[in-house]
Amino acid sequence: MAFGKSTRMDGRRSSSYCSTTTIVVFVALCLVGVWMMTSSTVVPIEMSSSDRKDQVSGTDSSRVFEDSSGDVAEDLAKGGDNDENSGNTIPDELNSETSNDQNLSEKTTEKSVEKTQEESPVKGNEDGKAESEGKAEAFNDANGKTEGGEAVVEGGDSNTEGGDSDTSNQGDDKETNTEKKYNEQEKSSEENSKENENNEQQQPDTGGDSALAEKDQGQIEEKVDQSEDKDLGSKSKEVFPDGAQSELLNETTTQNGAWSTQAAESKNEKEVQSSSKNQSVYSWKLCNVTAGYDYIPCLDNEKAIKKLRSTKHYEHRERHCPEEPPTCVVPLPDGYKRPIEWPKSRDKIWYSNVPHTKLAKYKGHQNWVKVSGEYLTFPGGGTQFKHGALHYIDFIQESLSDIQWGKQSRVVLDVGCGVASFGGYIFDRDVLTMSFAPKDEHEAQVQFALERGIPAISAVMGTKRLPFPSKVFDVIHCARCRVPWHIEGGMLLLELNRLLRPGGYFVWSATPVYQDLPEDVGIWKAMSALTKSMCWKMVNKTNDKLNEVGLAIFKKPMDNKCYEQRTEENPPFCRESDDPDAAWNISLQACMHKLSVDPTARGSQWPEKWPLRVEKAPYWLNRSQLGVYGKPAPEDFEADYEHWKRVVSKSYLNGMGIDWSKVRNVMDMRSVYGGFAAALRDMKVWVMNIVSIDSPDTLPIIYERGLFGMYHDWCESFSTYPRTYDLLHADHLFSKIKKRCKLLPVFAEVDRILRPEGKLIVRDNVETISELENMARSLQWEVRMTFSKDKEGLLCVQKMKWRPKEVEASM
Repeated sequence: MAFGKSTRMDGRRSSSYCSTTTIVVFVALCLVGVWMMTSSTVVPIEMSSSDRKDQVSGTDSSRVFEDSSGDVAEDLAKGGDNDENSGNTIPDELNSETSNDQNLSEKTTEKSVEKTQEESPVKGNEDGKAESEGKAEAFNDANGKTEGGEAVVEGGDSNTEGGDSDTSNQGDDKETNTEKKYNEQEKSSEENSKENENNEQQQPDTGGDSALAEKDQGQIEEKVDQSEDKDLGSKSKEVFPDGAQSELLNETTTQNGAWSTQAAESKNEKEVQSSSKNQSVYSWKLCNVTAGYDYIPCLDNEKAIKKLRSTKHYEHRERHCPEEPPTCVVPLPDGYKRPIEWPKSRDKIWYSNVPHTKLAKYKGHQNWVKVSGEYLTFPGGGTQFKHGALHYIDFIQESLSDIQWGKQSRVVLDVGCGVASFGGYIFDRDVLTMSFAPKDEHEAQVQFALERGIPAISAVMGTKRLPFPSKVFDVIHCARCRVPWHIEGGMLLLELNRLLRPGGYFVWSATPVYQDLPEDVGIWKAMSALTKSMCWKMVNKTNDKLNEVGLAIFKKPMDNKCYEQRTEENPPFCRESDDPDAAWNISLQACMHKLSVDPTARGSQWPEKWPLRVEKAPYWLNRSQLGVYGKPAPEDFEADYEHWKRVVSKSYLNGMGIDWSKVRNVMDMRSVYGGFAAALRDMKVWVMNIVSIDSPDTLPIIYERGLFGMYHDWCESFSTYPRTYDLLHADHLFSKIKKRCKLLPVFAEVDRILRPEGKLIVRDNVETISELENMARSLQWEVRMTFSKDKEGLLCVQKMKWRPKEVEASM
């Protein structure tokens, strides 16, 4: 500090002047000393508003995630698709809350920020209430538990999804940037979550008891206790709106100063090092197989196929899974692009995604598929409907009004589907079709269907039953399928009889119906005799003049009266011990099953008309039956449906940053009652419901609802081409799989069937979630969101285009 200018002393001045000057200087020095001593005890002034703005606005904010009754609780940050439509995935109130935060930071002092934190819903109120206004703390697992939790979300997509081919040039550099972005966000999120953890320690855990113990709550229902904090100031309420008004809330959490603590930095570094060690365990290589980028492990097992003694019954097209499931990665076709969105995809797909032209050359004149520049186009035709599938579909309706597409008839099986144009266009009539055809019988036909956004699987009617329960399909359709129905005692047609619902229809459009060639005439006579002995009634036989084809429609009986009147039991009845619902690796038999005489048994009545059937519990579920979650079956069904409606509407559709306009093919890898699929029924998606072979057999319930699915063992490969699903959903599946087989091959299968940029949503225990997250990171997938609380967790990851360069050694 400057004390003033010094002056030159003049010897000619008087001594009295010197004395006076000395006294004045002395007094001044004393005053200065007193002032300095006094100022040392003054509290420093507060930061300026501009400094405070930098501190508050620079901190990370976390967002609470709930499904009204609490699907996933507190502290979930944004994870939106970073594309031109991403703004639609975040509620409007969320944006306004963020704006309010910034305004508050500019106008308030540091003390007011601290006060807001003390009053925020993160802490319990003075009355000891577990949760404050706007906070949901609940997480529900497959067994009906309801628990609270914390979440970490990893920002948006690292890639831009604005166009069909925007992502075709992504390389390793982009993946590295994605990982860097994650690490930066993880550090900020960890520092905020540390303070939240400290806050939560001051309040009791109110995750909730099991839903099984709640009388007035559904079996799977997720609970949240909400209370109002009347002490919140008006500004605080702007930042933390009432829970009834906001699904994603913005919690302002500031740190003590502008720098992180050493504890937080050290903790972050330890986690990063641990994550790196875990990732190094997985070493991925490209699959070294003849099928290349079309590899289906259980259908391309060349070693097993070569050992077959016969291929007479298409044994070489059936499943022959490797003894050791593969852990390799399937390569991408050159120039692979994001698939064209539905409904445009029904008419055209990228040639580079399915680079096959054999079928276009072989069936082009029949309007199956054509090559047009960089596209493969589908005019909507087929062998039996050259002038379009919609005309053909309406022709069937005109031939039999009782079929009532989309009301009476909802679930259809299309045998020998070709490129599945029938299934693709009957969507317009509100009908869901399970299409199937053998792999490579007509090159890539099922792959074409899936790329178009049409449900299909690779399967063949050979020596084993199809993986569906009995009496579930409303209609079975076969257009020009060259299946020898009449041979070997009608064994293949009897398999359709097993699958067809009593009172259901078989629509057969093939040359024996309308042509007079000797071979066709012989087949028609044999089919007429066979269907009559099976008690199928031919309800109509007619010709389509436009397409110059014909069709015959047969109806399966609703009871056993016709069976009892047969003079000869041919085909014979199956033995009473034979279970018609047993379908996994069960050999075909040339026999029929009698129908139940119990009016309350499944199949004795037709389901409710669509769409009522999707919401109403099947008539054959009764209170004496115990449901999967421990309640009487009808209540279990209803609770499951309410649960998934809440989760989907409040969480999956709005809170996870998924652009659903880019989602078409969906699989529920562990479906119970089909509640997840039912909750998505108004979306432009279709859901393949998988019931694991070691889970309760609820697949008949799913079909009764007007939905579809199949049985599968996830210790084996699924019968579909690579890159065929946009979204996979797994609710407490992987932790169950680990008890029977290794998890790494299962995740390799997930990578195989999921499209690049596709999403995987997993709900499971924390240990399994962590293991899956490490596997995803090792494949350079983007972790969109993680959540965990009380040993339960949720994970959302996005597959990227990265593929390893090294190829596995040949076998």
